[in-house]
Amino acid sequence: MKIDEYLETLPENLLSGEDVQLPEKSLREIFKFVELGKEDVFYHLGCGNEKGIEIAKKEFQVKKATGIDNNCEKIENAKKNLKEKQIQAEVKCQDVLDSDISDATVILFWFTDENITNQMLKKFEGLNSDTKIITIWGPLPDCIPDKVNFPYIINKVPFKKAKNMQEQLLAIFGVKCVDFVTAWEFAERYTKAIGSSEIKNDRFLTIIQTLVIWINAKKLGVACGDEIPESIQTYIKLMKMNFDIDFEPMLKE
Repeated sequence: MKIDEYLETLPENLLSGEDVQLPEKSLREIFKFVELGKEDVFYHLGCGNEKGIEIAKKEFQVKKATGIDNNCEKIENAKKNLKEKQIQAEVKCQDVLDSDISDATVILFWFTDENITNQMLKKFEGLNSDTKIITIWGPLPDCIPDKVNFPYIINKVPFKKAKNMQEQLLAIFGVKCVDFVTAWEFAERYTKAIGSSEIKNDRFLTIIQTLVIWINAKKLGVACGDEIPESIQTYIKLMKMNFDIDFEPMLKE
């Protein structure tokens, strides 16, 4: 089974992060990283539940906190929870593409749908200067990150455009080339950030993400050295023998 065929059998949110509720510890890490504070107007796009809004308002004391999600059931539940906790914040059932975020100073945006991200990029470009957009795993399309604490990435308006994907990738990892250690470290950071109750599943996801990171770096010409590292070869064989997942086609594309 080719890796792309295998990925199609998994729940869509496993690798993309979509519809995954970030653990509270990760939300706090993000808010500390972006230096969220009393003067900020914060939006959580694709908020799901109210936790991000609650923490931003209650613990980081932002001026205004708004959550937007197109899942009306979740939003109604979030409204109820905020009301019970007497937290002055707003959550809306709305398509993020239709949302008014013009007063934002900080936005948490975790989407992988290319159509949505490209449309939102145009919307973000019209925001006030120095507005911070926080993404997870990857930066905004064709943009150089202003600050990285992987997997958390900040792009600030006006955006710095990357010359190519190679420049963007190396800016994310902060290295001159990507080796196995770098690929594993960053894959593990992502896995820990999105959290899981099953440690064995975390390790499995880390291995897959490590191979994807390194192979993509290799294809872009930014992997360290010309040879495939022994560790990468070992994991490719392990995936093929134990799970019938074949990464070889990715190397040949």
